[in-house]
Amino acid sequence: MFKRPRGTRDLLPDEMAARRAVESVLRQTFESFGYGEIQTPTFENLELITAKSGVEITGHLYDFTDKSDRKLALRPELSAPTVRLYVNELRTRPKPRKLYYFENCFRYERPQKGRYREFWQAGVEQIGSARPEAEAEALALAVACLERLELKDFRLSIGHLGILRSLLASHGLDDQGQNQVIGMLDRGDEEGLLGLSLPPGAREDLTAVIGLKGEGAAVLSKAREVIGTRCGDVLDSFDAVLSLLRGFGVKEPVVDLGIARGLDYYTGMVFEIRADGLGAQDQICGGGTYSLVKVFGGGDVPSCGFGFGFDRLMLALESQGRLPASALGPRVFVVPESRKMLNRAIEIISDLRKEVSCELELMGRKLGKALSYANTEGIPYVLIVSEDTEDEEGYKLILRDMSSGEQKTIDYREVADEVG
Repeated sequence: MFKRPRGTRDLLPDEMAARRAVESVLRQTFESFGYGEIQTPTFENLELITAKSGVEITGHLYDFTDKSDRKLALRPELSAPTVRLYVNELRTRPKPRKLYYFENCFRYERPQKGRYREFWQAGVEQIGSARPEAEAEALALAVACLERLELKDFRLSIGHLGILRSLLASHGLDDQGQNQVIGMLDRGDEEGLLGLSLPPGAREDLTAVIGLKGEGAAVLSKAREVIGTRCGDVLDSFDAVLSLLRGFGVKEPVVDLGIARGLDYYTGMVFEIRADGLGAQDQICGGGTYSLVKVFGGGDVPSCGFGFGFDRLMLALESQGRLPASALGPRVFVVPESRKMLNRAIEIISDLRKEVSCELELMGRKLGKALSYANTEGIPYVLIVSEDTEDEEGYKLILRDMSSGEQKTIDYREVADEVG
């Protein structure tokens, strides 16, 4: 007997119905903010992935060489393919370009709760603006998705890499040195940070800033005390984002200047959303402002986006009892009482299916076993097509309510309204 590969899942009809319902809410919300859907190839050139994430990611990829000796990889995420699409197809179009995606991704990692080797991402990329209103709108969109899904107990935390980069630059660290520090912060590598040789005063300032966490105005006030004028207008820009969030109706987020995203192209605002009930793997969304277009040869075009880990989002909704109720399955099970009534049952079900989801008895079961099947499968109504020699058409229909056990003779034109 064959089994599915490790780190993958089989999704049954009930699960798929719930996922499609959540997916529909996300799509509608993305589109209500002016985003249009795109689709990119399942595999990309390996060079594209390493240009975005570094060669060290190859240990976590499903990569291969094709028959023409091209090095390819199954996509591990969707930001790089989206920006590649923009550079190839859309860079001459007016800005901003607002794109969203909902696709599967692949990573060779140790499977655990909420982490699979094949997983799904839903996200957006706004390409063209890094103004405060663009950053605030991206944050507002992420929050709106969760509010429309009625997820409770999620926490939005916002940081700003521009503050950290400006601080480190003021102590003489070049881009490479800044990336090294930020990468260690992102990985939580405290030992590595302690081992770094930093200019005098840099470690103290860095420790003071990354420890700032709380209400926005208070955090920014303390940050100004530490940084002074060394961050230029970065603090003012971040303050503007927080102010605009209130206009978007986003409740006061936690400002955490210790949030770091270790990829080199993140330049400004960064954020993460965590949800209760998921244990250690509780982050369901993350994103920020970045300059990836330049890396891919498309010019210095700022961008802002985020991605939901869709599988973790589903787990969060399930843990809080917020999964949409499934409307999956037929409303009516049509059973011919005898072989003689089969053609009549087919005629009736063909007409009914224009208005109602129906299933036909295909196993040739006797009525008792057919009723038992409908009960097991949770089909609410059974329509029995029975021979009636006294009727001019030679049959009658009996509708049985499986929850109450009541049944009655009915005209087929009334069935759709009755089971509605």
